[in-house]
Amino acid sequence: MSMSEKEFLQNYNARDYDAPLMSVDMAIFSVLAGRLQVLLIQRANFPRKGEWALPGGFINLVSDQTLLATAHRKLFEKTGIASPYLEQVATIGNATRDPRGWSVTALYFALIDFKAFQQQESQLLEHCEWIDVEKARVMPLAFDHHELLEAAIERLINKTRYTALPVSLLPALFTLTELQHIYEIILGQSLDKKAFRRRMIEAGAVIETGQSKVVGKRPAQLYRFNAASFDFTFPRSLELPKTQNENVSP
Repeated sequence: MSMSEKEFLQNYNARDYDAPLMSVDMAIFSVLAGRLQVLLIQRANFPRKGEWALPGGFINLVSDQTLLATAHRKLFEKTGIASPYLEQVATIGNATRDPRGWSVTALYFALIDFKAFQQQESQLLEHCEWIDVEKARVMPLAFDHHELLEAAIERLINKTRYTALPVSLLPALFTLTELQHIYEIILGQSLDKKAFRRRMIEAGAVIETGQSKVVGKRPAQLYRFNAASFDFTFPRSLELPKTQNENVSP
């Protein structure tokens, strides 16, 4: 006598089959003292106890209904901040990345305001530090977190060229010079001031508030973000200045 699908599911036990470890890892970026920073934790438990790593953790099969829910939960646990924007960069899995067994991780990146993090820092349990991205790239990191970090940096730079995502690193009101500076920090390139202002205003990404603040000896117009999402997409990607080698004819 054949069973129905309902009967099959009632008798199905997922523990009868091998399954990989499943986690979420996060590259959490901010800007401090004019430099792009990434948040690293010092692992408190084995494996790789004492080593630096990207923050993350395992999926909670009871409370997490989606991978994105896991990412939001782990971000809040690690930083005390509920970010308005998270993006999945890649899913990586193999038999060698974790000594505990076959492992899969979903890599996300987030941008958070450093000042907001400072307000929550005393409540965090794990030892964490903001590390200059260029320093983190050469530090010994646990597991395959160098590869994860590089993938997240590449995605962040690419997104910066055609979205308004860097606005999420600024307070609600900002000058266009401050916004341009954030873009330049992430891209590692200087941008033309007039072209940048035109890009932001003509696309409707920002809007004047009628308020200003003194910068140096002169008042500077304050703007606010004017789109529904920080993933606002511009009609064209930013054109970066050519390097000296690119200007030389072959």
